[in-house]
Amino acid sequence: MSSIAEIQQLFSHPVIKTFNLYSQKVFKDISSCHTESRGKHVYKCDNKACGHIHYQYHSCGNRHCLFCGSSKRDDWVEKLVVDLLPTSYYHVVFTLPHELNSLIMGNRKALFTLLFDSAKDTLLTFGKDEKYLGGMIGITSVLHTWGQELTFHPHVHCIVSGGGIADTGKWIEPKRKGETFLFPVQAMKIVYRSIFMKRLRKMIKLNKLKQNEIDISNVLKVVADKTWNVYAKSPFKDVSSVVEYLGRYSHKIAISHHRIKSIIDSHISFDYKDYQDSHKKKVLIVSKEEFIRRVEQHILPKRFVKIRHYGYLQNHGKRKRIDEIKLQLKIKSLPIIKVPMEIKMMERFQMDILKCRKCEIGRYQLMEIWRAGQGSESGKENGLGDIKIYSNKAPPQSIVL
Repeated sequence: MSSIAEIQQLFSHPVIKTFNLYSQKVFKDISSCHTESRGKHVYKCDNKACGHIHYQYHSCGNRHCLFCGSSKRDDWVEKLVVDLLPTSYYHVVFTLPHELNSLIMGNRKALFTLLFDSAKDTLLTFGKDEKYLGGMIGITSVLHTWGQELTFHPHVHCIVSGGGIADTGKWIEPKRKGETFLFPVQAMKIVYRSIFMKRLRKMIKLNKLKQNEIDISNVLKVVADKTWNVYAKSPFKDVSSVVEYLGRYSHKIAISHHRIKSIIDSHISFDYKDYQDSHKKKVLIVSKEEFIRRVEQHILPKRFVKIRHYGYLQNHGKRKRIDEIKLQLKIKSLPIIKVPMEIKMMERFQMDILKCRKCEIGRYQLMEIWRAGQGSESGKENGLGDIKIYSNKAPPQSIVL
């Protein structure tokens, strides 16, 4: 596996200057993640015979980063857990035909939003149908844009509640039980395609999309005549399985640094699962320029929301709806408990991050926090220098890495 330093150096490649300014910023953040230019926490061992000074450099915090993001993910999952109810949960994936890729690439924000809305309205439509439920379901949707080989493959993963809220406000359970999915998948494919295509044609008619040199009439004909892919997986076993899934996939990125095997001369190799060949793990070798191009096409538009909630989980009035349902079901609401980072690391990796790495006896105490000047790559470059934002001999209760 390639070192973090090698991968970060890769993302300083000259080809990046050909991308838009936002993509350039993303790569700049990744290449400086956990380096001194991001700022640092300064720790000192409390063992007087040791006194070792340890520097923990800050992460970049960019949502596309290959190296950081687990802390944000854990915080998000902790908040979501309190909204999960004792009902069945289902997983369904809505995919767009590859013939639309060229059009999507030029209109990512508009057509990603259309994908979200079409999937959501398909599910809500079936949820309201008395044959299946007759109420408002809860949906959490997550956008992914990649395939295993980093190809462009936009799709939305949806976690759907089996139960829902009737118009009367009463909690109701699904009528189709023991099925792969609570709604008929073949029927969903037709409705999903119909909703997306109707709105897409309207956007094209109103000239709201960049078409470049795309033969749009031919593209529309091809995708309208084919069967669209809606893939329903088996229901989750229990609520803990839902939490485990969301923990793994909600903040997933196109490729993690663990998958990058080697960076040699002008080429890079990374592993992938070949779903067409019994999910066998294989290795793909591409040029550095091609690898960076593939990664760049998965950088989402600035401030684009990739995780969305619908139905009874939509933000407006959500807390009131959830509390009313829990009252009906006689479920006690539990407070959100913030778990310190050192405990999370101990549980996940059996690693005591406060234990001195030199003497292995003392405990690290936080002494100072330094932030790079005004968020530049290096405060020194702008003559600003690093800024001390915390200095105290009395350490706080937990540390942030």
